[in-house]
Amino acid sequence: MDEIIRQATTVLRGMWKHRWLGLIVAWVVGAIGAVTVLRIPDKYEASARIYVDTQSILKPLMSGLAIEPNLDQQIMILSRTLISRPNVEKLVRMADLDLNVKSKKAQDAMIDELIKTLTIKSTSRDNLYTLAYSDQDPERAKRVVQSLTSIFVESSLGDKRKDTDSAKKFIDDQIQVYQNKLEEAEGRLKDFKLKNISLQQASSDGKDYFGRIGEVSAMLEKSRLELREAENSRDALKRQIVGEEPSLLPDVTESTAGYSIPEIDGRIDTMKHNLDGLLQRFTEQHPDVVGTRRMIKELEAQKREEITARKKASLSSPVSLVNSNPVYQQLKVSLAESEATVASLRVRVNEYQSRYDQLKNSVKMIPQIEAEYAQLNRDYDINKKNYESLVARRESATMSGEMDASAGGVDFRLIDPPRVSPRPVSPNRLLLMPLALILSLAAGLLVPFAAGQIRPVFFVARDLRDATGLPLLGIVSRRVDETLKLREKKDFRRFIAACATFIGAYGAGIALLFIFTIRPA
Repeated sequence: MDEIIRQATTVLRGMWKHRWLGLIVAWVVGAIGAVTVLRIPDKYEASARIYVDTQSILKPLMSGLAIEPNLDQQIMILSRTLISRPNVEKLVRMADLDLNVKSKKAQDAMIDELIKTLTIKSTSRDNLYTLAYSDQDPERAKRVVQSLTSIFVESSLGDKRKDTDSAKKFIDDQIQVYQNKLEEAEGRLKDFKLKNISLQQASSDGKDYFGRIGEVSAMLEKSRLELREAENSRDALKRQIVGEEPSLLPDVTESTAGYSIPEIDGRIDTMKHNLDGLLQRFTEQHPDVVGTRRMIKELEAQKREEITARKKASLSSPVSLVNSNPVYQQLKVSLAESEATVASLRVRVNEYQSRYDQLKNSVKMIPQIEAEYAQLNRDYDINKKNYESLVARRESATMSGEMDASAGGVDFRLIDPPRVSPRPVSPNRLLLMPLALILSLAAGLLVPFAAGQIRPVFFVARDLRDATGLPLLGIVSRRVDETLKLREKKDFRRFIAACATFIGAYGAGIALLFIFTIRPA
């Protein structure tokens, strides 16, 4: 411990020997530091504050109808990518910063410097952004911030319009593609239906192919049963006609009552009707009444003669006699109707049999046809669904664009317009001047210490012997008289005064800087 104290004392004595050199160095370094701090050019900061309002009354009203992008995220990304080289080049042109630039290299250097000095500060919760820039020229700093504010607003609006137009163009292209696919699918489906129209008719009533076969089979069996019934009825009528006797025909000598001759009977009925009308207006002796009665008698006589002639003809022909039997005639009519019914039912049975055979022969093709039809329908349904979805999305995109155009979507509010601080924001001379004082004092201490190490002074004989490694022959002492003591005291006082003057000068300079700083601009 004693050795450490002894060495420290030696070092301090060496530094004290070179104290004036240290003081001179401190004055020189202090003066250089003060001049440097005062000569640092002032920089003025221009700033602007923008509030981005992403809330709109239309947003909840149009929920589900229009596309709602994440506006907060878009604005955040925009703020982070605003200071890009293309935007800064645009800013240089807008703020006229390239008027004095003579070369491409100088312009690139200026753009790089702007990218480093431009700042955007934001509070993500409040969507409040501060744009700032510092420059030696306050007006140029203000122009830069004004241009940056315009780029910030225009970039957001331009990107939104560009995104909307790009999305609508892409959707329109996709709609056209799916419209062509739909037309092709509809054409294939139409061709398939025309090719298999007979098989498609089988399911037109909502039944499948096998249900249609069962239905045709049931109708075929029903038609066969009706045909057998008609044939049995026809055969019975034939047997009745074969066993019928002609004895039912009245005798020729009987009265003419019951016989009818349509031509004469019709005329007799007409004349009797006219006679009734005449009797209502005239008497029996009226010529018209008499003439009418005479014509009726003549017609009745003509009828009797016709009946008599027919009876004589029937007696000479037995076949005619049988055919004149009313029952026989009725049976013949019924037989003819039965024959017609049988013929009709045979046609129906043949038709149903043909349909049944055709359906049965085509049943092997049904699974393949149904699979092809299902595939065509599936492709058509998928294309139609995508087409309708794209149309709906296009309408949503259009509605979103119109909503942004009417309501703005994002509202940029300039809270604080671009303004320049009245006082320089840098350099901070109140901080740099004390640092210069500390640096000068450190230099004033370091130089005596270095001088003492380079040219050491020994105050103890043992230190000299230890440092040189040589034997010490002797010591010459110095006598200190009163004159020397007084001179050393004066020198000490001068040194203290010089140090105080140095520190006081720096303190006065810092005080003056503080006064100028707090004084209103």
